[in-house]
Amino acid sequence: MEAIYKVDGATIQTSAFAGGPWDPKLQHGAAPSSLICWAVEQLPSPVPMRVARLTVDLMRPVPVAPLTIETEILREGKKIQLASVRLLADGKEVVRATALRIRKQETALPVEHPFPPLDLPPPEQGGDAMGGAMSQTPFLSGLEMRNVRGAFNTPGPASIWYRASRPIVEGAPISPLMRAAITADFCNGTSAFLSFKHWTFINADLTISLAREPVGEWILLDAETWAGPDLIGIAAARLADRHGYFGRAVQSILFEKRA
Repeated sequence: MEAIYKVDGATIQTSAFAGGPWDPKLQHGAAPSSLICWAVEQLPSPVPMRVARLTVDLMRPVPVAPLTIETEILREGKKIQLASVRLLADGKEVVRATALRIRKQETALPVEHPFPPLDLPPPEQGGDAMGGAMSQTPFLSGLEMRNVRGAFNTPGPASIWYRASRPIVEGAPISPLMRAAITADFCNGTSAFLSFKHWTFINADLTISLAREPVGEWILLDAETWAGPDLIGIAAARLADRHGYFGRAVQSILFEKRA
């Protein structure tokens, strides 16, 4: 399968498969979010570290077009590292992200269950979640989705397993962190309570917090959306793999009625 991105130094070529649900000429938020994860994981660190928190701010719509990537270490230490990643299109900043990495230290904790066990069916027991208007989204052509509670186009909270099959960066595997970011960006669509036909509910950001590193290719998103009276809300979710829950994701949402 054709990769979403081809990276040559600081220059990135983008394929049409990055297109999102609102406009095929604009990237699905999961695409740049996973690219940022890849960039962070390329950065050196003084000791073994992993990402504990990733925050992605979508400054402008990201076009399906060439991008420039910039990385910077904002804080370097033996216990924590704070990194910054910027994506620019035609010289304009379109995405700004920060990643907090914390020192890894393998130690057995004096508790029996340090993270909650999985309480929903595995992907093999789920139904095909693809369908409706969302099935026409270019980025979704590289995903498998299995719903185990609720579904797309069914208002209310839902739980869906996601598996990315299309390569994100040409020549590079999709890391567990990248898979978590791809899945997390679907909070607003997974748990939508308004009609996609009549409303848009675009996320302005994405924050992921990870208690541990995810394992495997399938990531579960157990999501719900809350909305205020001013057309602003949040979509939030628990993230899990086959071994149990490992993190949480939150998006800030802007609701707008289609013309």
